[in-house]
Amino acid sequence: MSEHERIIRLKTVLSRTGLSRSTMYRKIAEGTFPCQVRISIHGAGWRESAVNRWIADPVSFRNESAVS
Repeated sequence: MSEHERIIRLKTVLSRTGLSRSTMYRKIAEGTFPCQVRISIHGAGWRESAVNRWIADPVSFRNESAVS
């Protein structure tokens, strides 16, 4: 992770993308939305750069770590 990479939380991701929570998690399962990053035992977030890539081109986004 780069020195300037930020981790953003659920509310911010939903606000920026306009997706509902259920749609976002369905897209994660399909591999068409960035996966979460574990930041603590009970906490997770998303890499801001990955969310920004999805926002820039949601139709062709493919999660590199998704299992086919």
